[in-house]
Amino acid sequence: MKLSILDQAPITKGNKSADALKKAEELAVLGDELGYHRMWMAEHHGTNDYASSAPEITAAHLAAKTKHIRIGTGGVMMMHYSPLKLAEVFKTLSAFSPGRIDFGVGRAPGGDNHSIYALSEGRQPMVNNMYEKLDTALQLINDEIPEDRLYNRTIATPAQVALPEAWLLGSTGNSALQAGRRGVGYSFAQFFAGAMSEEIFAAYKNNFQPSAFMEKPQINVSYMVTTAQTKEEAEFEAKPQDIWRLLFMKGKLMPVMTPVEARDYPLTEMDRMQIKENRKIHLVGDAKEVAAILREDQARYEFDEAMIVSIPHSQEQRLNVYRLLARELL
Repeated sequence: MKLSILDQAPITKGNKSADALKKAEELAVLGDELGYHRMWMAEHHGTNDYASSAPEITAAHLAAKTKHIRIGTGGVMMMHYSPLKLAEVFKTLSAFSPGRIDFGVGRAPGGDNHSIYALSEGRQPMVNNMYEKLDTALQLINDEIPEDRLYNRTIATPAQVALPEAWLLGSTGNSALQAGRRGVGYSFAQFFAGAMSEEIFAAYKNNFQPSAFMEKPQINVSYMVTTAQTKEEAEFEAKPQDIWRLLFMKGKLMPVMTPVEARDYPLTEMDRMQIKENRKIHLVGDAKEVAAILREDQARYEFDEAMIVSIPHSQEQRLNVYRLLARELL
């Protein structure tokens, strides 16, 4: 199984945004040393919880700091950008780091209504043309003349550079089908809602058409993971995320607690039942337990790669998650 990293540059309590980005760099360097296949930066706007608002810029920095690991976005949120700008950015990245760049895109906004309208300069955002926008961006990246009349009288530079891998993010059968038809990779966000199914992946594989970006279908699945040397330690580190999601489901946006604060937080029996239910999308345990679950899922769903997002409070604990999983799976 290929093992990869998804990072949101989380700003844990007591840290600043600049700290979070520096820690993303530390994680990329470690992932490179450990043999992780790729690292993607997410895109989030209008939040004090994550510092990854410009993943393509962070990707450029991480690619310069690493040697072997693929670097990309998981993903750039297409609604905010022109296909021409997307093509120019990722062709530039690929020119600097040929054979190591991933063009990963998503259809979600990555922020609330205030940030969406600010990014569109007050205009009504276009949300129903995402697949057409992806088509145009892929054509421009591949030095083709787009079908869209707005873009077929220009070119995307730099030209004639190594193609990045192209990936579409999603968690539905529709996005899987569209990814397959375009000959790009399909990245499934298991940690969003946990709705992984054989049918979704079959829709992707059965409709896959080889392209200049990908010769055969590839699927990666993103998991939220908290692991440690012991199950008890993993439970201690995982509880802040459990409580954050619990409060989020109640409509309460709160900063993520420290493990000690989470340990002492009063929970009702109903809260405990909901946290147990939420553990379907948050893998918690020692490294052997988590690795066994990932292997079982891969055998059942036949994906190619597990992509790990992990947000323990301390950077050392976070880095240790990736060390422990590498020891078990790489």
